Order: sequence, then structure tokens, then C-alpha cells
Amino acid sequence: MTASECIRNRRSVRRFTQTPIPRELLSKVVETASYAPSWKNTQITRYIAVEGEKKAALSRCTDWQGNTAIMESAPTVIAVTFVKGRCGYERDGSFSTPKGDRRQMYDAGIASEAFCLAAYEQGLGTVIMGLFNESEASALLDLPDDRELAALIAVGYPDESPAAPKRKTAEELLSFQS
Repeated sequence: MTASECIRNRRSVRRFTQTPIPRELLSKVVETASYAPSWKNTQITRYIAVEGEKKAALSRCTDWQGNTAIMESAPTVIAVTFVKGRCGYERDGSFSTPKGDRRQMYDAGIASEAFCLAAYEQGLGTVIMGLFNESEASALLDLPDDRELAALIAVGYPDESPAAPKRKTAEELLSFQS
């Protein structure tokens, strides 16, 4: 599978079979995703694979019922977290860019998409979810003080084959300046 095929054919999957994902397979996906670029190679993204009763509790940490159903359908939910205070900073603690600490979410987003593409290559479906109660989910996951929850990714063997949504053309998305 080429990179283009992987990017063009991966879909957000919201219904999964209940087949468990082997831990070795999840490790392989994370190993591949670890090659996602990051600010000054800080590699701040961390993943927590949530299963069983804790996954069921995590699925209730959202006010949007759609995400509850998606998480209940998936055999595993990946909590994408990052180490705070490293990305976008200089060694003296000052910010490197006017983006301040917002750069952390950018790197977590890059890593999340790399995770989803690596999972797709292995026959897994994923959907990145951002609608959840962050404080409840973080408390449930018992995150250390130096970590922040960026996203939740439902992952499993797909039980649906979503069609590709309409895409904007390159002409709509790209402009040139000289």
C-alpha cells in the first residue's frame, strides 16, 4: 500500500466487531506512529490502550451520545496524551514561537493521524474523538500532573465500510504567492 492509497482510503470508522486487538499489534501501530514528526524531536505523545471496564467507564465521560456508542462498540479506546511543557519551549522555559503551548496539540494531532494511518495499514479501523469531558476522562485515567489528554481514538476491526466524503479540489485548497 502506498502512502497515497493509505491516506485516500482510510475512513473514520464508528462501528467495530468485538474481536480483541492483540497487544503486539497495538504495539506495532504505536511503533510506526512514533515516527510522526514533533517539535524539535521532543516526541511528547503517549498512548494509553483502554479496554474492559475502564473503557466502559471512559465511554460515559462524554455528553455526546454518539461518542458513547462508538466507544462501546470498539474493543479498545486509545487515550492520546502528551507530556506538557516541552513542545514549543526552549530549555530556559520560554516559548519558541508566538503559538505558546498550543504547539503541543499540533504535535498530538500529527501523532494521532499517524496512529490512524498505521492502524489502517494493519487492517484496523479508527476514529479520532474530541468531544468528551476532559477532566472526568483524565481523572479516570489517573494521568500524572505532567500529562494532558488530547484525544480519544476508538480502534478495532471495522464492522462498516464508510464511503468517502466529498473532498474540496486542489484549486479550492491551494493558492500560490510570488
